[in-house]
Amino acid sequence: MSEKLLRVGTTYLPVRNVASAAEWYTVNLGAKVNYSDEDKAILDLANQSFFLVQAGNNQSANFFDKNGKEHFSMTFEVNGLSALKDLHKDFKEKKLKVGDIEDRGHAGKNFVFWDMDGNKFDAWSELSPDFKEKYTVQ
Repeated sequence: MSEKLLRVGTTYLPVRNVASAAEWYTVNLGAKVNYSDEDKAILDLANQSFFLVQAGNNQSANFFDKNGKEHFSMTFEVNGLSALKDLHKDFKEKKLKVGDIEDRGHAGKNFVFWDMDGNKFDAWSELSPDFKEKYTVQ
């Protein structure tokens, strides 16, 4: 079966204050702001567009499983365990909310982190083989 959908182009994230959130993503994650108004900001981050959308209070991209455990909706990849450890250290030095590096029983290691609006994300030490091949990452 051939794939009909080729890539994820845009992810939408709810934020309380567009300008503050755009600055947070720029300073802490290295995003580039392409457009911003009072309702939204469009960022380039991790080979994708992210729309930070002004949302109501207590909104996030997180969800809860049937057992009530909160989950992230997205995993960012880095190139190897050393890069993951460096990112984790950087986030801790910046005083971001970040979990411990974990072994979840599969290839690589992970940790979770949150943005200023409570959106929970995952970071994984294993860069996908397709991405490595396409972008000739060693």
